[in-house]
Amino acid sequence: MDTLMTTACRTETRPPRLPEVLRAPLAARTWRELGHLLLGFPLSTFYFSCSIAVFAAGLGLVVTFIGVPVLAAGLLMCRGFGAVERARAHALLGLDVGAPGPVRSRSGGGLLGWMGALLKSGASWRHFLYSVVHFPWATFAFTVSVTLWAYGWAALTYPLWHWVFPVYAGVGGLQVYGDAHHAIYLDSPMELALVSLVGLALTLLAPWVIRGLAAVDRLLITGLLGPSRLADRVTELESDRGVVVDTAAADLRRIERDLHDGAQARLVNLAMDLGLAKEKLLSDPEAAARMVDEAHGEVKTALQELRDLARGIHPAVLTDRGLDAALSSLATRCAVPVTITVDLDERPAPAIEGIAYFTVSELLQNISKHARATKAAVDIWRVDDRLLLQVTDNGRGGVAISPGGGLAGLAERLDAVDGVLAVDSPAGGPTTVTAELPWRE
Repeated sequence: MDTLMTTACRTETRPPRLPEVLRAPLAARTWRELGHLLLGFPLSTFYFSCSIAVFAAGLGLVVTFIGVPVLAAGLLMCRGFGAVERARAHALLGLDVGAPGPVRSRSGGGLLGWMGALLKSGASWRHFLYSVVHFPWATFAFTVSVTLWAYGWAALTYPLWHWVFPVYAGVGGLQVYGDAHHAIYLDSPMELALVSLVGLALTLLAPWVIRGLAAVDRLLITGLLGPSRLADRVTELESDRGVVVDTAAADLRRIERDLHDGAQARLVNLAMDLGLAKEKLLSDPEAAARMVDEAHGEVKTALQELRDLARGIHPAVLTDRGLDAALSSLATRCAVPVTITVDLDERPAPAIEGIAYFTVSELLQNISKHARATKAAVDIWRVDDRLLLQVTDNGRGGVAISPGGGLAGLAERLDAVDGVLAVDSPAGGPTTVTAELPWRE
């Protein structure tokens, strides 16, 4: 007990951490960003010199065939500079910037085609622009950061090293003014204290100036050395297209399996039973009648399976009457009571409407199978150009989007049409799943 009280007292009397403004001059982030700015000056000087030299040579030789490979080599060199800068930004600034896509020649053509693609690559020219633009900025940032940092620490520690002047220079201290008649030195205790206060102000200001300068470097690296937004969008669309193709293929396999194992097998048995009934029609009419009656029941079951399969592909009520009626019909087949609220003045695009329907359908199936809930609710509404749907239940909770799970597949389907899926499900419940889709009339 005494040990616990001692620990509590120590915790309560622990001094608070220093404010950020006082910790910044010694923070690791400040020193890393300062190192980035200091290293940037010699590197940018090298980048600028090489890029301008090669570009000028390539332009001068462009009237001959030699100028084309020289320009291509220069752009390739600039892409190498960009790789170095991205690595440096990752190590010193904590900035992760993806590399632009590799240069590919669409028409083939070997080395000539590759050089042509390199010259047409916007990413390559952005790397060249960075090599040129970064040089004046790096020079400015280097000058400001070194001056502010050096003067700040030198002034702050001036009372500790001012003795150097009378010992080695024969003067009272640092000279701030002098002419043929008189000179002013910083040597009195008041002047030493004033210089130290000015140094403290500069030292406290320097980290924030350095962070501002480093922020501009971050913008330059992100904007010029990373993949373009168009390239990112193309990559995203290619990934979404793959998801759509895989999803469509999986749906076709499911439909084929359901037909083969369900209605098709039942119809085959029905045909065999009717054939036997036909053979016994004259010899045993009563047995034939029983077999026909059984076949009639099989026909009803097969029809119900086909209706369920058609509803799984795209329910007719959704096409005819919209989400409100389709979801109300869906709720009647759920294992728990479901409240449906649809607040839409008009219908979205059929594709979005179908995705919303099947999203709710899969979520209600999960509730029926796994949630152990006693009630659920579905709300659908529109906000600007987005369709939002929310499915809640009072089940046991603990639901998460895990790789390979059903919710992960659902999230991929929504992402393929620029949709978003969010899950809020603490242990013990309740669970709220929110989906957002584009409206697309």
